[in-house]
Amino acid sequence: MNAPVLLVIAHGSRDPRHAATVHALTARVRALRPGLRVETGFLDFNAPSVPRVLERLAAQRAGEVVALPLLLTRAFHAKSDIPAVLREARTGLPRLRVRQAEVLGPSPLLNSALERRLHEAGVRPGDRSSTGLVLASAGSTDPEAIAVIAEIARELRHTGWCSVRPAFASAVSSGGYPRTEDAVRALRADGVRRVAVAPYVIAPGRLPDRIAAGAAEAGAEVLAGVLGPSPELARLLLDRYDESLVATARTAPLSA
Repeated sequence: MNAPVLLVIAHGSRDPRHAATVHALTARVRALRPGLRVETGFLDFNAPSVPRVLERLAAQRAGEVVALPLLLTRAFHAKSDIPAVLREARTGLPRLRVRQAEVLGPSPLLNSALERRLHEAGVRPGDRSSTGLVLASAGSTDPEAIAVIAEIARELRHTGWCSVRPAFASAVSSGGYPRTEDAVRALRADGVRRVAVAPYVIAPGRLPDRIAAGAAEAGAEVLAGVLGPSPELARLLLDRYDESLVATARTAPLSA
């Protein structure tokens, strides 16, 4: 039997760097597991859309699809948008079996990807004790997503940084977290002399640009790159795909 198709579902953006980054990531996933069919669909702005990809797979007689949200937390898109799109596909394409995998975060692999980007930006292990870190995510109004970012910041505090503060690029959040520039200034006010900003986002776009602008405005010494097509992220996509297969096998009814 052929393995289920892995459909990576990205949000999409008017910024062409977003789709280019997503495609680079899925190309890395294909390289890690030759023979696995990996497709990409977007919720908005970019083509192909998720419904069009599913229609094409059904027309090609694909039997099963694992739809994997390219999201770091379980917020609105994972809980509402994507399930709605997949429900509609199941109704219109009854012969195509579609299951939704878990979002990517939280995961130690994401923390490792974050550390990789900080290292590439010039932060060495010996620098941590004298460096404050701003963990800058896109932002959310979802309490579960906000709690995940807070927990990641707590975990990072135990890895040697002199201080870690979460921040959101979007002003629309219920967590009370500051913007990137305000978090940098707060670290300065606490006496931290060197500040690094780590964008906890996957691909470039409007909100990552806002993070970068805030870091520059407040004078942060280090700005890491987005997580992008890192090897850790590619491995994590395959982990979530495999976990979905295992979960399905556990819940499948036994043959008579």
